[in-house]
Amino acid sequence: MTPRPTTSLPTSRFRHIGYALLGDKFALFALLILGFYCLISVLAPLLSPYDINDSAFLDLLNAEIAPYWVDGDSRFWLGTDAQGRDLLTVILHGTRLSLTIGVMAVLLQVVIGVCVGLLAGYLGGRVDNFLMRCADIQLSFSTMMVAIIALAVFQAMFGHVAYQELAMLMLILVIGLAEWPIFARTIRASVLAEREKEYVDAARIIGVSKTRIMFRHIFPNTVSPVLVILSVQIANAIVAEAALSFLGLGMPPTQPSLGALISSGFEYLFAGSWWISVFPSVTLIVLIFVMNLLGDWLRDHLNPQLGGQR
Repeated sequence: MTPRPTTSLPTSRFRHIGYALLGDKFALFALLILGFYCLISVLAPLLSPYDINDSAFLDLLNAEIAPYWVDGDSRFWLGTDAQGRDLLTVILHGTRLSLTIGVMAVLLQVVIGVCVGLLAGYLGGRVDNFLMRCADIQLSFSTMMVAIIALAVFQAMFGHVAYQELAMLMLILVIGLAEWPIFARTIRASVLAEREKEYVDAARIIGVSKTRIMFRHIFPNTVSPVLVILSVQIANAIVAEAALSFLGLGMPPTQPSLGALISSGFEYLFAGSWWISVFPSVTLIVLIFVMNLLGDWLRDHLNPQLGGQR
């Protein structure tokens, strides 16, 4: 009979998180804000006052109109940018784009990192040494440095037009491939502790395959640290995308992310049109803040040494 104790511990941890979250109003408020961000991202095409794909959306005659509550136009609640686009519409779509890039890039990190960490921790020996040395080499390079070089080389080789068409895919790949070792090393450390436990020995004795032992029995007991890193890494990925867009290596102006919006409005910041850069900046800051807050909260409640499992 296949051993089944691997599901009780993760289930109890998730139940513990739920009860603790309901008892922590600050963390619950942060989760609600994050949920609000996710909701408006999904519903951005429906919530936007204007159609971002409409050719009439960009109108230079409406450029740099102040927000409605600052003697502006009632058609534009948050004003317009330098291209005459409704800022609220662009922020909604920019938030959707930034969240999509951040989540997809981190999912790529998780897939690669979990597979490498499980193989390294469970098989050990030369496989472990080889995979961890690859991870060490990867970690020795700065994520931003790798991203800047890779994206700049891609633009130089294939041209700016090709890059604009593939910008989102390139950002996901570059950010995702740059930081998978963070997950790999964390998973490996957890696997080294789990593989010596009795339920793993029982699975080996009854002939369960190595692949099934790693993914069906060991992996569920390593989910806690992955969840903590996941929330923080999504925030880091969004910041990385925003920084690259600010430097002109991210999303093109026709597909504005929050970073691209901040960059496009930066030159107008001290020229009177402060709203073009300020509103996207506040949107990004609040998003990163609540994600980091939830990451720290998860770390405290999933780490027994910090009192979260008392």
